[in-house]
Amino acid sequence: PDTSLLSQVFSTNNIRSKLLAQGPVAAAPLEGRRAAVAMILIGAPHTEELLFIRRADYQGDPWSGDVAFPGGGVEAQDVDSRATAERETHEEIGLVLSDEDYLGMLGSINGAYLPVNITCHLYQLTTRPRLQTNYEVLDTFYIPLTTLLEPTRNQERSFEYRGNHHTHPIIDLEDYCEHFLWGISYRLLQKFFITLGIEDLR
Repeated sequence: PDTSLLSQVFSTNNIRSKLLAQGPVAAAPLEGRRAAVAMILIGAPHTEELLFIRRADYQGDPWSGDVAFPGGGVEAQDVDSRATAERETHEEIGLVLSDEDYLGMLGSINGAYLPVNITCHLYQLTTRPRLQTNYEVLDTFYIPLTTLLEPTRNQERSFEYRGNHHTHPIIDLEDYCEHFLWGISYRLLQKFFITLGIEDLR
């Protein structure tokens, strides 16, 4: 898509209006774990980058080592999924998200392989924040949204994961991370692009 047109599409006002127009979008409830993540856009009034984390490799985490958005499981003290996303973001990368940063709820999806429902909330910061990762996060990095849309990076790939063979659509993150983007985080990113009508511009 034309970069000037994308600049309009990724503007704060347009993202807010698209989220408001779609209303609450949630996957059908299921029995299992509930979680929430924060999709953090960088650059305002026009978005330029997206913040990702690389999860640390450790036993007991089904998403160990994956590229993801900061977030985690809903806990008893969380008043809603947004509170979960903000608490987990603070715990994992030391970032306090405020009301001024909040754009709205993107919606929720169910895990394809695990019984989990993940709700995604969108935030936008003007500049890259100072981050302090905890033991759950190996690394943080930023990728321009236009890079994530490059046709050569959007592929279907076969790979071994947790001892099983999979074939899925992925985004190649070469030059940013040694792992590619797939699974829940990939699906949430595509949901974001679809909400903004990116598919209609390709």
